[in-house]
Amino acid sequence: MTNKTTEGLSRRSLLLAAPAIGVGLAWPWTAASASPDSHAPEIRDRISPDDIAWIRKATETQLRGSRIKGAGGLWMHTPDGVGNYAALWVRDFEYMVEYAGDLLDPKEIKASILYLLGGQRDDGCIPDRVNKAGVAVYAPGGENNQFADHALDNNMFMAKMVCSYVDLTDDVKFFRQVEPALRKALDHTQRADNGLVYNSPDDLLCQYGFTDCIGKTGHLLFCSVLYFDACQQMERWCRKSNCGEPEEYQQRAALIRKNLSLLWNNKEGMFWAADQDCKQIDIWGSALAAEVGCTTEKQADRIADYLIKHYDGIVEHGQIRHLPAEETWQRFMPAGGVAPGQYQNGAFWGTPIAWVAPTIARRDLDLAVKMVSNAIADYRKRGITECINGDYHNVPEYVVSATNVYGLVRGL
Repeated sequence: MTNKTTEGLSRRSLLLAAPAIGVGLAWPWTAASASPDSHAPEIRDRISPDDIAWIRKATETQLRGSRIKGAGGLWMHTPDGVGNYAALWVRDFEYMVEYAGDLLDPKEIKASILYLLGGQRDDGCIPDRVNKAGVAVYAPGGENNQFADHALDNNMFMAKMVCSYVDLTDDVKFFRQVEPALRKALDHTQRADNGLVYNSPDDLLCQYGFTDCIGKTGHLLFCSVLYFDACQQMERWCRKSNCGEPEEYQQRAALIRKNLSLLWNNKEGMFWAADQDCKQIDIWGSALAAEVGCTTEKQADRIADYLIKHYDGIVEHGQIRHLPAEETWQRFMPAGGVAPGQYQNGAFWGTPIAWVAPTIARRDLDLAVKMVSNAIADYRKRGITECINGDYHNVPEYVVSATNVYGLVRGL
């Protein structure tokens, strides 16, 4: 493995780093990730103007508070709004750009993209994060005790991040510049012949970072849906910028959509998280598949119906657990498990509100509005945290919990 992290990266970052102004810029927005029939705008129209103003201000505060100086003078956005994390995480920053990019300085977004791409390995693997010293780390865990060789999701999140940035800025020249690196990253992703992202039980890699402690194996739902979404967006911008191979991205997305039903639980009307270890209903992943258009209309409606039927068991104060009520994960990464009811093993998160609420709105707009309003009310009362469960709170001032709600009430 080659770690490309030092002098060349720092020079690029120094040239492109933006002034310390951070947030508050107005930029046009397009809904790159949502399917054309997303119900997000209908939700926004029913949220009170006071709540919208509050979550916007709170998101600006979180984004501003998350900024620390990295190598070469780069202003990096860390996962928490008080700058305790000393690195720029790919997936967290992608959510910030996708759902709150209009509150970010586009120069800082571009500089951060190059900072992360500077850590891409020779085999195409995108890092999990790059720390403030410019050192790339490829998997969750500590820098000296990572859970695996790499995480499977960062390649897709990197492509999605660039596409979200280009949606904001129409920087076609930049897309052409980095498209080969993004293609190399997507080519690196471990997939089965059927197109789905695959994780071997015998050579375990980390998968979606918001379940990075969990040992899902076989065909993976969430990472496959991420790959589908990344390919859709890459196809769109390759056609607009006249570069790359848009037909290849189109074919890869179509193959995933064709074969995702390998993970379909027809009895419940939901998808399994994986089909070997952790063959369990995936609340977040099923809703995301519906929201980005990776399902049939019938499947999307059944997913919405399941979420509505089981709402009281999977939602607390508008925030959502990964699994059905009372259920815990069946396998964990070698680093150890997570106590039931805590963190990724049963707590309730704000992150997936951005795609769970619009999925519910397919069948029950009132309930979707209630979900979002309740989450904002909880944020206003108890603060914005990573996840909750009763009196349990984890990671205060968690940026993505704010951005992903803001993006929804902005109407995507």
